[in-house]
This record gives sequence, structure tokens and C-alpha cells, in this order.
Amino acid sequence: MATAEQAFVIVGAGLAGAKAAEALRTGGFGGRIVLIGDETDRPYDRPPLSKAYLQGTTEREKIYIHPAGWYTDHDIELRVGTPVTALDLAEHEVVIDGVERLGYDKVLLTTGSSPRRLQVPGADLGGVHYLRRVTDCETMKAAFVAADRVAIVGAGWIGLETAAAARAAGCDVTVVGRSKLPLLAVLGAEVAETYAALHRDHGVELRLNSGVLEILGKDDRATGIRLTDGTVVEADAIVVGVGIVPNTALAETAGLAVDNGIVVDEHLVTTDPDVFAAGDVANTYYPLLGTHLRLEHWSAALNQGPVAAENMMGRVTAYDQVPYFFSDQYDSGMEYSGYVPHGGYDSVVFRGDVAAGEFIAFWMRDGRVLAGMNVNTWGVTDAIEALVRSGERVDPVKLADPDELLRYLADRVPGGAR
Repeated sequence: MATAEQAFVIVGAGLAGAKAAEALRTGGFGGRIVLIGDETDRPYDRPPLSKAYLQGTTEREKIYIHPAGWYTDHDIELRVGTPVTALDLAEHEVVIDGVERLGYDKVLLTTGSSPRRLQVPGADLGGVHYLRRVTDCETMKAAFVAADRVAIVGAGWIGLETAAAARAAGCDVTVVGRSKLPLLAVLGAEVAETYAALHRDHGVELRLNSGVLEILGKDDRATGIRLTDGTVVEADAIVVGVGIVPNTALAETAGLAVDNGIVVDEHLVTTDPDVFAAGDVANTYYPLLGTHLRLEHWSAALNQGPVAAENMMGRVTAYDQVPYFFSDQYDSGMEYSGYVPHGGYDSVVFRGDVAAGEFIAFWMRDGRVLAGMNVNTWGVTDAIEALVRSGERVDPVKLADPDELLRYLADRVPGGAR
């Protein structure tokens, strides 16, 4: 078990790292805790950067995970603007900025991820924006205020949420995506169509089944995008949201197993028993699903950090959450619970009024609920999670029937509603 003489180091001062530090201290660990981040801000939540904060509907102070004095009050050494450049497993040390060596008994890697860069001519021109950090958000927010036309490359969650923010700022918006529908790979055609309709209804032009040939510019500033079909989308600002890449360099150089993220077991332990990983960077084994997943979700960072902390303290705890994420676009809010492998479902059951944008969609395979997404329908997440966790067959007719209570359905399956 952990002792007051030990030192725990957390590399990465985002949500997962901050919540791990909190869980260590509130869980009774009396040793040294050092939380190190390369950003100059103290830990903050990232979802508002593409939602409320980008749209100016929430203030900056509200994005932070803890008040400014919280780390000092809890005897946590928060070191911001501090790059960790190496991890020495043999010596049990992290190397800071290539010079300082800091010893650890246990170390947690919560190094997150970085935006995938667009590899086309003109991608480095001014006016091309990526969203990951609060400084990116500030720059993008100012760009939307100044722009008349915004082009967004990528029709995933970041692309669609920033499209909604740009429309809220009064910009004409064009979204360019490779698939025939936005979010097709994530949601499948049945539900992806609802997001295509949502954005079209709000005046967004969708250029789908299309890619970017080059970014056009003048005087080192982007002026538009030439698509693969040769057409040009003019724009005063361009947002690129084509995915993220896990920041695995520290782990890889140190010799830890890396495969689409740092490979960890259900206890968030890497191939070194004194090194843990959590959040975007971790490719985690999910006992419920029987597979490894690297989930780029707020909930994974929120919940994996504390589980890693428990295991660092010697309390064997498995991470066994049902995957969850949420999105807000225009007046449409959604929550998604569960996991569907690509092409892994055989039907989608809708419950509610899809046309009115108030519904629940269930992805099913062999009569079992793999995942559910509630749109402008609240208070049902626990029931959806219970259906997913149960693994039992559910009558799709009753699942779709508005007169059947979702909680009742969840209570009927073994191991159901909590």
C-alpha cells in the first residue's frame, strides 16, 4: 500500500491528471504529489472549447477543474508550462526539459492527444485553425467574429460543433467531409442522417463525399479550399477537425507497449507495474466489452484518472465504465452510452419523435442493446447504461413503444437499472 514517504508524479495536467491528483489526496494518500503540464493554464475541461466557451455563453473561469488555490490548499505541486522530455523506467525518474530529474515511486501518464494535421499544400497558411487548447479556442473565437465565411474540414464531432459555433457567430459555413454523411463511421447511416438534417436546417452547406486538394491563399493568409472535384470553397477562416493523435512519445521512447495509445489493462497499468496511463492517451482494456479501446471522450478522462489513483495506492480497482459522451449543437443536446464496433450492429430502433429532434436511438445486435443515444430526452442515461451492461435480449417493439417506460425495461433485465 502507498505510504507518506512515496512520491507520485502525474505527467499531463488535463482532466484525467487533475482528477487523479484529487482522488489521491481525498483517498488518503499522504505522500508527495507532483502534477506537471506543458500548458501555462491550470487544468481545465476541454468540451467547452468547442461548445459554450467557443460561443461565448460561459466565462473562462468556469472551464477550470479546480479553483486557483485548490492545488496549494491540498499540498499538490502543480507545475505548469513544464515539458517532460523523458521517462527513465530503470531509475524511476521523469526528465523535465532535458535537464531536471524528478524521482517517482509511481507515475501516471495523462499526456492526452494532439490534432491530426492536414497534409496538403497551403495547410500552414495563416487563418487555418486547429482546436485543442484554450489558446486555440480564443484565436478561433476571434476569427469567427471577424469572418463572413468559414470552411470546416472534417465532419466529425469537432467539425460539427465548431460549425454550430460559427453559425451562432453569424458566419456562412461550409463543412467538407469524406463520407456520404457526417459522423457516418460513429453513428451509422440511420442516425448520421439526423445530424446532416440538423445542420442543413441551420443553413450549413455540406460538401460530402469530398476531400481537400489544397488550401488556397494570398499574402500568407488562407482564402479558401480547393476540393478534390476541383471546385473552390471561399473562406475567411478554415477549421481543421480531422481527428487526434495520442501523445505517446514519452511512453514509446521509454519502451512501454504502444498500439494506438499506451496499452494498459483494466487497472490502467502499463507494461511497467509502476507506470499507469489514463485518458485520451490510454488504450484501455474494457472487461465489459472484452476488448481494448482508446476513447477520446471526456468521461474516460473524468473516470479513468481516479481509477488509476486507486491502483497507484495499491487498491485493486478495475475500470469498467460503460463508454459515454455528449454533444451540444444548436438547440440539440445528446448523450451517448455504449459502444458499437464499426459495422457491428444489425438494426437501429428509434423511440420518440425523430423529426422533432426528441428521440432515443438504440443500436442493436442479435436483440441486445449495444448503445443508446438520447437526443433532447433527459433522465434516461442510467436506464440505457443498464440495458447495455445487462447483455440481455430486449424486445425491440417494446423498446420503441413510447408507452413503455424505459426505466421499466431496464429493471426487467438481470443486473439492470442501478
